[in-house]
Amino acid sequence: MIPDWLHAIAIISLLMGLVSAIVITIAEMRDPQHMWIMNVVWPLFALFASVAALWLYFRYGVLASHGSMMPAMKNNKTPPNKRFTPFGIMVAKGTAHCGSGCALGDIIAEWLVFFVPAIAVWLGYPSFFSEKMYATWILDFILAFGFGVVFQYFTIKPMRDLSFGQGIYQAIKADTLSLIAWQVGMYGFMAIAHFLIFKDLLGAELKVPTVEFWFMMQIAMWCGFATSYPVNVWLIKSGVKEKM
Repeated sequence: MIPDWLHAIAIISLLMGLVSAIVITIAEMRDPQHMWIMNVVWPLFALFASVAALWLYFRYGVLASHGSMMPAMKNNKTPPNKRFTPFGIMVAKGTAHCGSGCALGDIIAEWLVFFVPAIAVWLGYPSFFSEKMYATWILDFILAFGFGVVFQYFTIKPMRDLSFGQGIYQAIKADTLSLIAWQVGMYGFMAIAHFLIFKDLLGAELKVPTVEFWFMMQIAMWCGFATSYPVNVWLIKSGVKEKM
C-alpha cells in the first residue's frame, strides 16, 4: 500500500514544479531570454527543480534576458550574465540545460510507452528484458539524447557562429558525456524506487499514470543533476561546453 502521506507529498511537489514552470514562463514572456532556447530550458528545469529553479532563474537567469543583455552589448561591455555569475552557478546552468532535454525526452518516452505498449515490445520486452522499465529506458535515452543535442546546438551555434554541420558535431561533443552521466544518476534512483522502495518496502507497483511515479522522477532528476554536475565542470573548464 502506498501511504497517504507519500501521495500527498507527491501531489504538493508536482504542483510546486508546475507553478514554478508557469511563473518562469510568464516572466520570460515579459522579458525573454537573449538566447531563445533558454526560454524552453528554464520551464522544463523548473518542472522538477521547483523553487530551486525559481531562485536560480530570478537570481542569475534574468541576467541573460534580452532586457539585461542589450544595454551591455550596445556599449560593447561584458554581458551581465558573464560578469555577475559565479563559475559554480554557470556549471549549474549548463547542467540544467542538459537536464531539460533529458526531462522532455523522459516525459515523452514514458507516456508513449504507456499509451502504445507495443513500443516496449519492439524494444525488447519481454523477449529480452524482464521489466518493461528497461525497454522504456532505451527510448528514454534516445529521445533525451536527441533533445539534448538539439538544445545544445541552438546554444553553441550562435555563440561560436558555426555552420550547421559544425554546430551538430560540437553539440554532440558537448552533450554526450553530460547526458550519459545524467541518465546514470536518474536510472539508478528509478531502479531503487521501483524495486526497493515500492516493490519491496511498500508492496506496490510504481506506475506511470500516478503522482508517485512522477514524484520519484523529480527526485531521480536531482540524482541525474548530481552525477552530471562534475562532468559539466570538466566540460566547461576544458572549453568543450560554453559558459552560460
